[in-house]
Amino acid sequence: MRQFRTRIRVKGMQLFITVLIQSITSFLATASFGIIYNIPRRPLIQGGLIGMVAWMIYFALVAWRENDFLATMTASFVIAILSQIFARIYKNPVTLYSVSGIIPLVPGGLTYTVMRHAASDQYEMAIHLGEKALVLSGAIAMGLIFAEVLYQAVNRYRHKLKKKSVR
Repeated sequence: MRQFRTRIRVKGMQLFITVLIQSITSFLATASFGIIYNIPRRPLIQGGLIGMVAWMIYFALVAWRENDFLATMTASFVIAILSQIFARIYKNPVTLYSVSGIIPLVPGGLTYTVMRHAASDQYEMAIHLGEKALVLSGAIAMGLIFAEVLYQAVNRYRHKLKKKSVR
Protein backbone atom coordinates (compact mmCIF):
# COMPACT_ATOMS: atom_id res chain seq x y z
CA MET A 1 0.00 0.00 0.00
CA ARG A 2 1.23 3.41 -0.93
CA GLN A 3 2.08 5.96 1.75
CA PHE A 4 0.16 9.21 1.42
CA ARG A 5 2.37 11.24 3.69
CA THR A 6 4.94 13.71 2.50
CA ARG A 7 7.34 14.69 5.20
CA ILE A 8 8.38 18.29 5.11
CA ARG A 9 12.13 18.62 5.05
CA VAL A 10 13.01 22.20 4.36
CA LYS A 11 15.71 24.47 5.67
CA GLY A 12 16.23 28.15 6.30
CA MET A 13 14.49 30.43 3.85
CA GLN A 14 12.47 27.57 2.37
CA LEU A 15 10.97 26.91 5.80
CA PHE A 16 10.09 30.58 6.23
CA ILE A 17 8.43 30.73 2.80
CA THR A 18 6.56 27.48 3.41
CA VAL A 19 5.24 28.65 6.79
CA LEU A 20 4.32 32.05 5.36
CA ILE A 21 2.38 30.53 2.46
CA GLN A 22 0.68 27.99 4.73
CA SER A 23 -0.38 30.67 7.21
CA ILE A 24 -1.69 33.07 4.56
CA THR A 25 -3.66 30.39 2.71
CA SER A 26 -5.13 28.96 5.91
CA PHE A 27 -6.23 32.45 7.00
CA LEU A 28 -7.80 33.13 3.61
CA ALA A 29 -9.51 29.74 3.49
CA THR A 30 -10.95 30.15 6.97
CA ALA A 31 -12.10 33.72 6.38
CA SER A 32 -13.54 32.81 2.97
CA PHE A 33 -15.54 30.00 4.46
CA GLY A 34 -16.83 32.44 7.08
CA ILE A 35 -18.06 34.67 4.26
CA ILE A 36 -20.07 31.74 2.90
CA TYR A 37 -21.70 31.40 6.35
CA ASN A 38 -22.46 35.16 6.48
CA ILE A 39 -20.29 35.80 9.51
CA PRO A 40 -19.98 39.55 10.28
CA ARG A 41 -16.76 41.31 9.26
CA ARG A 42 -15.00 41.62 12.64
CA PRO A 43 -15.54 38.01 13.79
CA LEU A 44 -14.57 36.95 10.28
CA ILE A 45 -11.04 38.26 10.72
CA GLN A 46 -10.75 36.82 14.22
CA GLY A 47 -12.05 33.46 13.00
CA GLY A 48 -9.48 33.56 10.22
CA LEU A 49 -6.76 34.10 12.80
CA ILE A 50 -8.03 31.14 14.83
CA GLY A 51 -8.00 28.95 11.72
CA MET A 52 -4.50 30.13 10.85
CA VAL A 53 -3.15 29.39 14.34
CA ALA A 54 -4.80 25.97 14.35
CA TRP A 55 -3.38 25.09 10.93
CA MET A 56 0.11 26.15 11.99
CA ILE A 57 -0.18 23.91 15.06
CA TYR A 58 -1.39 21.04 12.88
CA PHE A 59 1.35 21.69 10.30
CA ALA A 60 4.10 21.75 12.94
CA LEU A 61 2.88 18.65 14.77
CA VAL A 62 2.53 16.60 11.58
CA ALA A 63 6.04 17.63 10.49
CA TRP A 64 7.45 16.86 13.95
CA ARG A 65 5.58 13.70 15.05
CA GLU A 66 3.95 12.46 11.82
CA ASN A 67 0.74 11.74 13.76
CA ASP A 68 -2.34 13.13 12.03
CA PHE A 69 -4.69 12.15 14.85
CA LEU A 70 -2.70 13.92 17.58
CA ALA A 71 -2.12 16.97 15.39
CA THR A 72 -5.80 17.25 14.46
CA MET A 73 -7.02 16.78 18.02
CA THR A 74 -4.53 19.30 19.42
CA ALA A 75 -5.37 21.88 16.76
CA SER A 76 -9.12 21.49 17.32
CA PHE A 77 -8.56 21.79 21.08
CA VAL A 78 -6.76 25.09 20.47
CA ILE A 79 -9.59 26.21 18.16
CA ALA A 80 -12.16 25.61 20.88
CA ILE A 81 -10.10 27.38 23.56
CA LEU A 82 -9.41 30.40 21.34
CA SER A 83 -13.07 30.47 20.29
CA GLN A 84 -14.15 30.63 23.94
CA ILE A 85 -11.65 33.41 24.65
CA PHE A 86 -12.61 35.48 21.59
CA ALA A 87 -16.32 34.95 22.27
CA ARG A 88 -15.90 36.38 25.78
CA ILE A 89 -13.70 39.28 24.71
CA TYR A 90 -15.79 40.35 21.71
CA LYS A 91 -19.19 39.25 23.09
CA ASN A 92 -20.10 36.97 20.19
CA PRO A 93 -21.33 33.36 20.07
CA VAL A 94 -18.60 30.75 20.28
CA THR A 95 -19.81 29.05 17.11
CA LEU A 96 -18.89 32.12 15.02
CA TYR A 97 -15.27 31.29 15.71
CA SER A 98 -15.23 27.52 16.09
CA VAL A 99 -17.17 26.66 12.92
CA SER A 100 -14.94 28.69 10.64
CA GLY A 101 -11.84 27.76 12.65
CA ILE A 102 -12.11 24.02 12.01
CA ILE A 103 -12.31 24.40 8.22
CA PRO A 104 -8.57 23.90 7.60
CA LEU A 105 -8.68 20.64 9.59
CA VAL A 106 -11.68 19.02 7.88
CA PRO A 107 -10.44 16.05 5.80
CA GLY A 108 -12.34 17.07 2.67
CA GLY A 109 -9.55 16.23 0.23
CA LEU A 110 -9.15 12.84 1.85
CA THR A 111 -12.89 12.20 1.58
CA TYR A 112 -12.74 13.11 -2.11
CA THR A 113 -9.91 10.62 -2.57
CA VAL A 114 -12.01 7.94 -0.84
CA MET A 115 -14.84 8.51 -3.28
CA ARG A 116 -12.47 8.52 -6.25
CA HIS A 117 -10.99 5.17 -5.22
CA ALA A 118 -14.45 3.72 -4.60
CA ALA A 119 -15.64 4.88 -8.02
CA SER A 120 -12.61 3.30 -9.70
CA ASP A 121 -13.20 -0.08 -7.96
CA GLN A 122 -10.22 0.25 -5.60
CA TYR A 123 -12.26 -0.73 -2.56
CA GLU A 124 -9.42 -1.71 -0.23
CA MET A 125 -7.77 1.69 -0.61
CA ALA A 126 -11.13 3.44 -0.31
CA ILE A 127 -11.88 1.62 2.96
CA HIS A 128 -8.41 2.35 4.33
CA LEU A 129 -8.64 6.07 3.53
CA GLY A 130 -12.27 6.21 4.66
CA GLU A 131 -11.24 4.89 8.07
CA LYS A 132 -8.56 7.57 8.25
CA ALA A 133 -11.07 10.31 7.33
CA LEU A 134 -13.46 9.02 9.99
CA VAL A 135 -10.72 8.96 12.62
CA LEU A 136 -9.62 12.50 11.76
CA SER A 137 -13.23 13.72 11.97
CA GLY A 138 -13.45 12.06 15.38
CA ALA A 139 -10.24 13.80 16.43
CA ILE A 140 -11.78 17.16 15.55
CA ALA A 141 -14.85 16.33 17.64
CA MET A 142 -12.75 15.08 20.56
CA GLY A 143 -10.60 18.20 20.63
CA LEU A 144 -13.65 20.47 20.62
CA ILE A 145 -15.37 18.44 23.35
CA PHE A 146 -12.29 18.23 25.58
CA ALA A 147 -11.82 21.99 25.40
CA GLU A 148 -15.48 22.61 26.23
CA VAL A 149 -15.33 20.25 29.22
CA LEU A 150 -12.13 21.92 30.44
CA TYR A 151 -13.68 25.37 30.02
CA GLN A 152 -16.80 24.35 31.99
CA ALA A 153 -14.70 22.82 34.77
CA VAL A 154 -12.55 25.94 35.09
CA ASN A 155 -15.65 28.14 35.17
CA ARG A 156 -17.22 26.05 37.94
CA TYR A 157 -14.00 26.17 39.95
CA ARG A 158 -13.74 29.96 39.52
CA HIS A 159 -17.39 30.33 40.52
CA LYS A 160 -16.82 28.27 43.69
CA LEU A 161 -13.77 30.35 44.58
CA LYS A 162 -15.79 33.53 44.09
CA LYS A 163 -18.53 32.25 46.41
CA LYS A 164 -16.00 31.35 49.11
CA SER A 165 -14.35 34.76 48.96
CA VAL A 166 -17.70 36.53 49.34
CA ARG A 167 -18.48 34.74 52.62
